[in-house]
Amino acid sequence: MHKITTALLLLTMAFVSCKTNTQLPGNAAAAATDTLRYAEEKHFSNMRQLTNGGDNAEAYFSFNDKYLSFQASNRAWGALCDQIFYMPISGKYEGNRPPLVSTGNGRTTCAYFMPGDKSIIYASTHLAGEACPQAPRIIEGKYVWAVFPEFDIFEADLNGKIIRQLTNSPGYDAEATLSPDGKKIVFTSDRSGDLELYTMNTDGTEVKQITSGLGYDGGAFFSPDSKKLVFRASRPKTEEAVKTYKDLLAKGLVQPTDMEIYVCNADGSDLRQITKLGRANWAPYFHPSGKKIVFSSNHHSADGRLFNIFSINLDGTGLEQITFDKVFDAFPMFSRDGKRLVFASNRNNGGSRDTNLFITDWKD
Repeated sequence: MHKITTALLLLTMAFVSCKTNTQLPGNAAAAATDTLRYAEEKHFSNMRQLTNGGDNAEAYFSFNDKYLSFQASNRAWGALCDQIFYMPISGKYEGNRPPLVSTGNGRTTCAYFMPGDKSIIYASTHLAGEACPQAPRIIEGKYVWAVFPEFDIFEADLNGKIIRQLTNSPGYDAEATLSPDGKKIVFTSDRSGDLELYTMNTDGTEVKQITSGLGYDGGAFFSPDSKKLVFRASRPKTEEAVKTYKDLLAKGLVQPTDMEIYVCNADGSDLRQITKLGRANWAPYFHPSGKKIVFSSNHHSADGRLFNIFSINLDGTGLEQITFDKVFDAFPMFSRDGKRLVFASNRNNGGSRDTNLFITDWKD
């Protein structure tokens, strides 16, 4: 799904990963719920910090709302670059780290529980080698994301045993999430020569291209009724922007500084641009009602370094700021019962670059 880290925020944007999980002592954790939430965050209550240190992000609820899958790069856990873990929503687990789902080799991204909560899909480069693939983050003064062609999508059980490989086409296949009805996976691929959305069955069959506009379509999620998709996309328009996009993509890179939120039907029809805010609008997720979207944006930031979570109606009206951290909030996801929200934030990190996971009760 890609992440915005504090290192990126020091420039224009930052993509986050998921890391360490240390549980606060009982009394301290209870008291902390009153200090973790900013006064303006009226939709939140009983906020709890699930991790404490490192880069933690892209946490997604299991079908039974009892667990979270997430990705983390954490030297203390032996994860030199993003690996996939899962944990209870309490943040408590046995041992020095939560259970590792990925192989521990290569780089991973975007983990999501499968129906029954006994397996998780994620993208990984491990077939190409044990080392973490490297790519530049800055080219000619511009922040870039790598779209590694070694990524493929796998399904593994909770012990880390790979059940099946779901994609095997040349190029980038990643950013997979599952429909709430458990029938379809949506993912991003460059198999057409551009970064488009595709859907497939949960066994990897019946792959169908959903989008076709020039630009990076990614980070897609289904609506609660599984009938719609929300995603973020870059849409270069000028001759110069198109050339820059194509030149970077040829190098396995994209520049994620100009993205807007789009919605379409699950078959790609009725494509609509929801936001027209400028800058980077990304990490969208449907509100439990299916009538709103929450997403992360820096459109309100003078220098582009501040990211907060916003909500907006499907018709583009009713923009509302949800979080008010002074550095970075992103990757919001509602529990399936709609009672909780999990997200990644730089709050309460002691002035470090750590990005942690937080869970909060939600009230409309």
